Amino acid sequence: MAHTMEPQAKKTFEGVLIVELVDIWGAYLFKKMNTGQNFRQTMSKKFPFILEVYYNPLNTPECMESESKIKKNG
Repeated sequence: MAHTMEPQAKKTFEGVLIVELVDIWGAYLFKKMNTGQNFRQTMSKKFPFILEVYYNPLNTPECMESESKIKKNG
């Protein structure tokens, strides 16, 4: 008698697995960009949008609004 997973549990497991793999890949890219100038230069030429996120991770409207409030109050 083989034990099978319920369809919903299987979908959830696959989703979590995909998220973890993307997370590991992102950590690898971050480490490579932190330590390798040549790698950053290659990324700059091929995928400039990735470097925008790397250099300005908090460049979102919510963070910009919070930053402007801090500057006004400080």
